[in-house]
Amino acid sequence: MKIIKNTKNIHTRFCIVLISASLFFLLIEYLTHLEFMFHLSAIPLEILFGVFIVGKFLEKREKAEKRRQLMFIKSYLFRSEMLNLFLANFNAVKFPSPTMSRIKNATLEELKQMQKEAGTIEYQSLEAMEAVIMEYIKAEQVWHSFMERAITYNFEEIFHDMIFILNFIYDVKLFKNKNPDKLFIYEAEKRAALMEKVKKVLGAGIQKFLDYAIELKEKQPNMFYELISDYELSCQIRGIQSEGVEQ
Repeated sequence: MKIIKNTKNIHTRFCIVLISASLFFLLIEYLTHLEFMFHLSAIPLEILFGVFIVGKFLEKREKAEKRRQLMFIKSYLFRSEMLNLFLANFNAVKFPSPTMSRIKNATLEELKQMQKEAGTIEYQSLEAMEAVIMEYIKAEQVWHSFMERAITYNFEEIFHDMIFILNFIYDVKLFKNKNPDKLFIYEAEKRAALMEKVKKVLGAGIQKFLDYAIELKEKQPNMFYELISDYELSCQIRGIQSEGVEQ
């Protein structure tokens, strides 16, 4: 963070020097009426404009590269530390049912429609939701890891998402420490605001998974197929209804 701050300070000073030089030449032109000085005053501004354009281009390219790196990091995490969490979450959903088989065989437009439908998820039962909540607790270190990467890569949206999830996890852990034999979801059922928070965390998990599936489908179709095939196989091994929950 100190290096970034120092870099910004140097950039600001450089801009001030160029603007000051331009103003200086304009002042000389005003006092002497030498047209040459007017042309000289434009040079620092042209340099400043060029630096700004190049800087924005490099910044955009660097951010795109960091997002590409994050996409590969997600592939590893989704297939290892977060596998149980996502399987539990998808298996707990009653409606709509964006199953792994449907996701694997879906077109890009169908995936985007699934992502929209995930905003109105209904779960099979409170107990099924509790199982998903416990998987979030088990994956606490993953959320910390994502938050650290968000800070490193300057991804503000991801940082705020991780803060929200980690605050939720701390709430659950605090309740469990005081009530080890009780289900957190029953407590949430008594408090509308808390239940809303539960639904937001769990529902966002489904939506983020589908967001990532869409990103892979667009940019890395082979990785998309491998990831979803792994999930589909895990569903079959665990006896999960990969084609949808029976009504």
